[in-house]
Amino acid sequence: MLGGWRIRDWGLSTSPRPSPLEEGEHRSGRGRSAGDGRIDILAKYGGEYLGIVEIKLEEINETSLAQLEDYLRVRHQILLIGDYWSEGSEPKWVGLLVGSSISPSLQAKLSSRYQFEGIPIAGMTIRRFRSEKSEIFVISDTFFKFFYTQKDYSKFIFQGKEFNKGKLVHAVISAHVERKPDITFSELKRDFPDSIQGSSLGVFDLTASAEEIFQRWRHKRHYIKEDEIIKLQDQSISTSTQWNPKNINEFIKQANKLGWKIELK
Repeated sequence: MLGGWRIRDWGLSTSPRPSPLEEGEHRSGRGRSAGDGRIDILAKYGGEYLGIVEIKLEEINETSLAQLEDYLRVRHQILLIGDYWSEGSEPKWVGLLVGSSISPSLQAKLSSRYQFEGIPIAGMTIRRFRSEKSEIFVISDTFFKFFYTQKDYSKFIFQGKEFNKGKLVHAVISAHVERKPDITFSELKRDFPDSIQGSSLGVFDLTASAEEIFQRWRHKRHYIKEDEIIKLQDQSISTSTQWNPKNINEFIKQANKLGWKIELK
């Protein structure tokens, strides 16, 4: 783990031999003598982000940035080789440059919300110091200014109560199961198919699978508290927490077809 990022198997090589991307190599679109044409690290964060990390033993600068941009330019090729992304939706990409120092021009650029083809780029410097007692100290600095998009705080009324998007889904699924106490997992999937939510998470999943996702990524993607688990005739399920204005609209359309009335507050 690196700041919440899960690093894939290849890792960083500080030797002259470049680190591999699995068995082969992933070459950038532009050959450059300053780089070996191979990605240092591909990192995954939760079920949403993939990050390409370019690591230098010395200063990171505009040349380092250009090399990282080469990799990001051909990022979609990564999805065609290996099993680096198994989610149902496209990944959100980020780029990260790591070195022992950073040039003033790159520092200014990365601190001003710099993006490449809509992809945010961050910089990090890492320095090691040894004390007189041979203790090792590591100092790191990050150069990044994230652009926060405006969140959607829509509220909905269902059965006389107010809910946000995630809780609305949970309430509707719970009510649907109460109305059909003998419904099975597969039958509920037919009523509320995964395609509504738009990713591999689906509208709901087996609670065991939801808990496994939480244990793996340490981010809750489902309602998994004991009082949030929904009991079916044959399984226990947990509804997804991952909803946005687009997919919640699809959910409401389907709920309406099944006879449930939902109002926007």
